[in-house]
Amino acid sequence: MNKHHLVALGLSAMVCLAAPAAMAQGALTSATAATTAAAPPGLYLALGEKPGITRLMDDFVNRLVKDPRIGGHFKDVKPQALKESLTDQICQLSGGPCKYEGADMKSAHADMDIQKGHFNALVEVLQSAMDAQGIPFAQQNRLLALLAPMHRDVITVR
Repeated sequence: MNKHHLVALGLSAMVCLAAPAAMAQGALTSATAATTAAAPPGLYLALGEKPGITRLMDDFVNRLVKDPRIGGHFKDVKPQALKESLTDQICQLSGGPCKYEGADMKSAHADMDIQKGHFNALVEVLQSAMDAQGIPFAQQNRLLALLAPMHRDVITVR
């Protein structure tokens, strides 16, 4: 499996994180994301704990809103609220002490017309942010593997 294939798997999970209306209200995945898979040992530490995850999500959201392929999905989103929600979600998923309390992915994305291409773009943006933050490839894949199962609830246009 090559790097881009693994990134595409993670994309489905990450687009879920990008629901405009839901994110503007701080809603993401709660039960779905938190219970999908156990955090790989050491992932939270490898991501730099909460400060590292916060930096990553700041970079990620800044890139998302500017991306010409998917930035329009975020025009009504409050970037700071999205950053905070994503930070809590990734912190919890990676085994950290945070508690994500947002909406489930299916509800958050139900009326968003999300296509597979949107997922691919989102994963590319996330990968760029992880690269920029110096997160090793193996750790990127560990995070993406946790996020990937969410795609079933996020893609609404098949």
